[in-house]
Amino acid sequence: MSVKSDEATDDEIKAYEKGIKADEMTRCYILASMANVLQHQHQSMTTAYDMFKSLKEILGEQNRPVKHTVMKARLTIKMVKETLVREHVFKMMSLLNELKILNAVIDMESKVEMVLQTLPDSFQQFCLNNNMNNMDLSLAKLLNEEQTAKSIIKQQDPPAALMVEKPSASTFKLKGEKKKKAS
Repeated sequence: MSVKSDEATDDEIKAYEKGIKADEMTRCYILASMANVLQHQHQSMTTAYDMFKSLKEILGEQNRPVKHTVMKARLTIKMVKETLVREHVFKMMSLLNELKILNAVIDMESKVEMVLQTLPDSFQQFCLNNNMNNMDLSLAKLLNEEQTAKSIIKQQDPPAALMVEKPSASTFKLKGEKKKKAS
């Protein structure tokens, strides 16, 4: 299928024919990668763009349940105490990338906040410092900062904020027991 016109130059005609050939190749690749049912439905379409629009209509709505599942996983995840910070942040980055692929728009500040919310209580000071200092972190910088914080947290054995003296049994009076007078 070529278009020749008195107004078109030889270069324009060649570019047009090259575009037609590229579109035909693209249609072949699309058809070859489809299931038989979809092939039959799309083989009469004249352009790859028409195929793409049709596939988007057919498959486009499948993003919604997938996006919901990924978002639910993101909202319910919490870093387990024994997990390495690096593994946890990579897992969070993976979930956030899946959401991006599904066309969810999340700015960097919100992504960092989402990761901070999944950290255990031992990172409370780290999160507070991040919020108080309005640190402008990317996920990669956050990963490095969290690993540094984790090594500091590990060095505190046990953390000072968590040290509580265990009361002795004689400090408490059992119900129904009378106070004994010292003789």
